[in-house]
Amino acid sequence: MTREALWPWALDVYARPGVEALLLELQDAHGQCVPYLLWSLWMAAAGRLPDEPALASGAALARAWQDAAIAPLRRMRRDLKVASKLGPAAAREQLRHGVKRLELDAERMLLQMLEEASPAPGGAPEPALAALDRAARVWSSAMPAPQLASLAALTA
Repeated sequence: MTREALWPWALDVYARPGVEALLLELQDAHGQCVPYLLWSLWMAAAGRLPDEPALASGAALARAWQDAAIAPLRRMRRDLKVASKLGPAAAREQLRHGVKRLELDAERMLLQMLEEASPAPGGAPEPALAALDRAARVWSSAMPAPQLASLAALTA
């Protein structure tokens, strides 16, 4: 396994004001994948310029991992938050926090896999919006252009 560069970068970007809310909107309202978008931003900033097959391969990896690991954990975490019939709130909250940790671990693993599949650096950094636009087009035919432009502005 390579020394991680993407994970700490992603944590830094995610913590910037407004980024978390915008990424969650892109995920929940527009079907985008947060780790995949962060990966595309990281590659752009690092001068790693993926071609369409590399983006498609990353999207396939992200979809498979999201379907197998991330989405089921996210559903369980969200269900536990509102499932008042499942017993005492303290027990539900303890379990929900454990599931949240597992969900975060699964997202970190996906970022590690995407990092390992990244092209080597070799070019000038790419504008964030161009990278997000290319990645989002590979991910989905629905283009949330205003949200992508806002995300690019917040992460530049």
